[in-house]
Amino acid sequence: MYIKVTKSGDRRYIQLAESYRDSEGRSRQRIIANLGRLDDSTSQANSILAALLQASGQQTGEGNEARLLSTAQFESARALGDVWALTVIWKQLGLDRLKQLLKLKTRHRIDLEALLRLMVFNRLCDADSKLGALRWVKTVSLPEMDLTSVSHQQLLRTMDAILEHQDVIDEVLADAVRPLVNDDLSVMFYDMTTIRAEGLSEQADDVRQFGKSKEGGIGRQFMLGLVQTAEGIPLYHEVFPGNTAEVDTLKTSLLKVVNTFPIKRVIAVADRGLLSLESLGELQQIVLPLGQPLEFILAVPGRRYKDFQTLLAPFNEHVQSVTSVDPDTEEAEVFGEVEWEGLRLVVAHDPERAAEQTTKRDAKIAQLEARAEQWADKLDSQDEGKKSRGRKLTDGGAQARFYREVCEERLGLIMKVNFNSELFNYDIDEEALARARAMDGKLLLVTNTKDMDVVDVVTRYKSLADIERGFKLLKSDIEIGPVYHRLPDRIRAHAYICFIALVLARVMRARLRANPVPDVVSSERALWLLRQIQTHKVHFEGQDPVVGISTIGTEQATILRSLEVKKPSISIPYVNL
Repeated sequence: MYIKVTKSGDRRYIQLAESYRDSEGRSRQRIIANLGRLDDSTSQANSILAALLQASGQQTGEGNEARLLSTAQFESARALGDVWALTVIWKQLGLDRLKQLLKLKTRHRIDLEALLRLMVFNRLCDADSKLGALRWVKTVSLPEMDLTSVSHQQLLRTMDAILEHQDVIDEVLADAVRPLVNDDLSVMFYDMTTIRAEGLSEQADDVRQFGKSKEGGIGRQFMLGLVQTAEGIPLYHEVFPGNTAEVDTLKTSLLKVVNTFPIKRVIAVADRGLLSLESLGELQQIVLPLGQPLEFILAVPGRRYKDFQTLLAPFNEHVQSVTSVDPDTEEAEVFGEVEWEGLRLVVAHDPERAAEQTTKRDAKIAQLEARAEQWADKLDSQDEGKKSRGRKLTDGGAQARFYREVCEERLGLIMKVNFNSELFNYDIDEEALARARAMDGKLLLVTNTKDMDVVDVVTRYKSLADIERGFKLLKSDIEIGPVYHRLPDRIRAHAYICFIALVLARVMRARLRANPVPDVVSSERALWLLRQIQTHKVHFEGQDPVVGISTIGTEQATILRSLEVKKPSISIPYVNL
């Protein structure tokens, strides 16, 4: 016998039914008794339930509920929403294919795909060290994973396997982002950043080298090159030693990308520091798999602006004439181009930025001149026998201090200290100052594109700022550095894990932009709100535990729809480690 619930309109009725076989042996069901309405406290069903509890010696009604509550044991709530959304996106991108592929390639008994997924999710949800990741997994419910335990050694073995089978992961990752790349035209942005590394040990082929950091200063570091599309989807990354010249990395990275993605036309955009005559010659020799030449837009570093002074003289005259004749153009950007080395040299002049740079430089010069005048007066007073507060000043000491301050302000080409003189003095190179003022507010770009006008070239280059936001995400929320690993392959594996996390974050950002959610414009914000969707488990004495998921709010439901992720249900399998 069993209990059967039937519906009639908006009412539900309880019936006692049984299964039997008829004379021909077929299974049938029949109703033995109607026990009344389910929502009626005076129904016969409640009377029967109370009689059964009393006959078995159990309490009934409120007393029974109180007994159950007194024996209830509540487990700590665990975050589900953020890891659930990432799990669905991971599968949508086809990254779960790694489970079978890595199993075929390796002899590891551990689930490499699940452990890799765990480390990637940790970078996005609560970035921490590998030991910190073990603490993090105890606060979340991991959907659709069959892990029974996770150890620090397993995570390290997974990192080793990542580099050992990088070709497999590269192929799966390329398949995941390939639908997001325009096959006809792709504007690829390339840039490099420095990642701080800790430790004093020395390893063979160590990537931790001392170099000048992007944040300033000299430190032990490695360099990370990143290629992404105009839509912000990362395509490729590579780790270089911390003292590598940026110019030497551009060709290597671009060749690997164009050979991976069969794109008909590629325009590579790169920042200052990557331009040299050698690199230009090498870039012009790159041919895409379909036979088209690689196109590029490269920024000219400021230190080389003086090489173009004569070439840009007509453009500077044009800028002066335009801004002096028409006051309305004083804040409008002026564009132009000239030919240089068989390439297009595109120039953009921003009058407002030019005025800011000129004013800032003039203020620094005035401040240094005032300082020099004070020291000169003090030296003259000392020569006259007058006493003053502080240590005695010498001409050589004044020259050294003034030269140091001039260099710190990067005005060494304009303010020149005369070290050949016995007396403290300096000169201002008026030609160098005029040359600097003429280059204020200018952006110089070298390109071999034929069909893009100057405004489009400048606009494409300015979009390079998005890759800087990617580096900021890597360094802040994903926390790629500082790195405490000492082995070169472990450092590369750590960077790879962070790169995959960046891919997921940028896919989330693209979906949020396609389907906007008010006040939610970043993957970090979306994950933070989804993290509030939690699993709960309650244990009652003598009964199976009760499992539930917290209520999904309107904003959380909207985010899930925007990310193309269905709502988690109580039926989804998950594991609590």
